[in-house]
Amino acid sequence: MNTGRVYSGRVVTLDVERIVLPNGVETTMEIVGHPGGAAVVALDAAGRVCLLRQYRHVAGGWVWEIPAGKPDGHAPDTIARQELEEEAGMRAARWESLGRYLSSPGVFREVVHLYLARDLAPCGQRPEHDELFEITWVPLAEALDRALRGEIEDGKSVVALARAAARLANPDFT
Repeated sequence: MNTGRVYSGRVVTLDVERIVLPNGVETTMEIVGHPGGAAVVALDAAGRVCLLRQYRHVAGGWVWEIPAGKPDGHAPDTIARQELEEEAGMRAARWESLGRYLSSPGVFREVVHLYLARDLAPCGQRPEHDELFEITWVPLAEALDRALRGEIEDGKSVVALARAAARLANPDFT
């Protein structure tokens, strides 16, 4: 119904909206706009995936993640390809969508598109100047186990690893 922009920053916006729910109840919501992005489960010929141990100030330190990034005006599949090159130093000949991930749909408008990348070839890493991370390649089963045990706490990474494992176990899985 009514929308009011409260804040507009480099990455996020904050709107206050007065809405009517499907049951007729009126309420006010604070909604964080985020451009979303894309994340990649990069699987090499040995069955290992790329994990980044990345410094995240907001999370209070180091976090395990898969390569990912924001759109900067590009389509999700283009972002995925760029981030794989920049962060993992790899190109992939084979790409499959693993669907979308909604990070926190009660508050955020962020949608992250998830991909499985295979048939990798090195191309040279090009991290952005404000990124601080270390790269590790681990077997997919180990990465999934770490995600399920809570060692990997990043939501998009947990979902993408689980979907990639399911896809590889059953190619008809969608």
